[in-house]
Amino acid sequence: MNYYIALLTMMLGIGFGLFALYFIYSIYKKQKLQKILEKPISKEDKQILENIPFYKQLNEKEKAKIHISILLFINTKEFIGIDMEVTEEMKLIIAFYACFLLLHVAFKSCYENLITILIYSHTMVAKQVSANGGIFTKGNFLLEGQSAGDTVVIAWNDAKKDAYHIHNDNVLLHEFAHELDFLDGAVDGTPPMPSSKYHEWAAVLSHEFNKLSAVTLKNRDWGKYKLIGSYAATNEAEFFAVVTERFFERPDALKKHFPELFKELEGFYNYTPSSTDI
Repeated sequence: MNYYIALLTMMLGIGFGLFALYFIYSIYKKQKLQKILEKPISKEDKQILENIPFYKQLNEKEKAKIHISILLFINTKEFIGIDMEVTEEMKLIIAFYACFLLLHVAFKSCYENLITILIYSHTMVAKQVSANGGIFTKGNFLLEGQSAGDTVVIAWNDAKKDAYHIHNDNVLLHEFAHELDFLDGAVDGTPPMPSSKYHEWAAVLSHEFNKLSAVTLKNRDWGKYKLIGSYAATNEAEFFAVVTERFFERPDALKKHFPELFKELEGFYNYTPSSTDI
């Protein structure tokens, strides 16, 4: 009898200790966040942000909101330069694009699984092994960025070029779209969303992905699918990342040629992009 009483007492003690630790951690976390937000975005930082086309499209309320998100992102993620120094500009630009995607999305946290951003100075060369009919080939390909759940890898020369100019590709939008996809634990081209919206999302994106895959395989009669491009046919995750780029950078063209796809992205991001077509 005494054994069970002792065991129960020990378990209660452990439970109370864990609760106390959680309570202390919650207070520490809250105080840390308050301290972060006490220091507003500086004048110099705002000048950097003003050079970003998407930032200039935001109204004052949206700018105030994204300033807070940027501060939280910068102060809760680890930025590591690979053979280079990480500058304030790098942190600001990367944080802006990460937070821009979530500006109107009702997520509780800002990429809670993401811990580290690795920054390379130039485009990376990665090795790739591919198979075709049982024949394996090895080769190198250029890598502007990569996402792996808790880590995002960015080539700064590509990211900086994309950040300040609107064109057909944006590595930052692309990689953080992957991070959104990672949030539900499955890299499948479907980010977290209410179950009521899942069926329509899956139907529309799967339909367009399959059509693009068929066109890519034939490599002719591209028509409207030229807007999206062959890389999006790699898999559903890449399709989502690429169409996210098109949604923000070429909204008029995407809406014209793929109205249902545009509608799904508009509903998910809870945002209607300004006309930025190139």
